[in-house]
Amino acid sequence: MNISAIAIEIPKAEDVKVSKDTLTVNLSDGRTIAVPIAWFPRLVHATQEEKKHWKLIGRGHGIHWQDIDEDISVEGLLSGKPSGESQQSFKKWLEQRQSRPTRSTERRVRRR
Repeated sequence: MNISAIAIEIPKAEDVKVSKDTLTVNLSDGRTIAVPIAWFPRLVHATQEEKKHWKLIGRGHGIHWQDIDEDISVEGLLSGKPSGESQQSFKKWLEQRQSRPTRSTERRVRRR
């Protein structure tokens, strides 16, 4: 009996948009996938500017937001997987984020 493996090609991300409540990713095979950003708490807490500051990684197999240290894979999006970050890790990240000065606060301090 011969068993042949079927190669499944995961499409690549080509463009990303993050709205108030949705992460939308245009894929190389022509599909567009949209998921709630509630799946990714770091995106929920990101500023509009931080949400726009993304880059494709792994030749389009993932998306990275440097400012919030978030990585999301296309494969994970297609399989319907929300963030796998633990509550403890997210809580620590959020506490660190809330304790640091914001960019607008830093600008006001520099102007004085």
